[in-house]
Amino acid sequence: MKVRDVCRVLAVVLCFTFAFSLFATVSYATTKGEINTSVKAAMDRFKKQVKGSTEYLKAAKGVLVMPNITKAGLGVGGQYGQGALLVGGKTVGYYSLTAGSVGLQIGAEKFDMVILFMTDEVLKKFRSSSGWEASGDADITVIASSADLTVDTLRSKHQIAGFVFDQKGLMGNVSVKGSKFTKIEPK
Repeated sequence: MKVRDVCRVLAVVLCFTFAFSLFATVSYATTKGEINTSVKAAMDRFKKQVKGSTEYLKAAKGVLVMPNITKAGLGVGGQYGQGALLVGGKTVGYYSLTAGSVGLQIGAEKFDMVILFMTDEVLKKFRSSSGWEASGDADITVIASSADLTVDTLRSKHQIAGFVFDQKGLMGNVSVKGSKFTKIEPK
């Protein structure tokens, strides 16, 4: 394949990824019922797979649950998912996650993500944002699901903690940096 052909293929893939990330935030939401079912299933997996999860959930002021995030890439990539923000165990809003990336990557995967807002201040900032970006608006510390942290350590060192779990696929190296979370209105 000639360099010119490779550039054309990359340009098409880049345009597709860019279009996907733009239009994904326009609320291609499934129904509230479908999102709620996926969120409940992800929370059950979180409680089974993440050490200390029950205590972390009790300590958090808010919990953003993003089940079945899909990530794919071939040189350029993107990821998308829909989930819900829980406060006091009740759904208070629905959100989409979009992200794009360029670099050495190939493959596809699905995973769940739970983001814990440990203070009222960071939760309020997230909820009042029209498009909250990880690392831009706040740093999310991604914690290994096997980590053995006490609630006090988690709360004192991390205002926003993210857990990625139930990964299926061939990509690895999940990052939330640059991910944009946008409020959606599912049917």
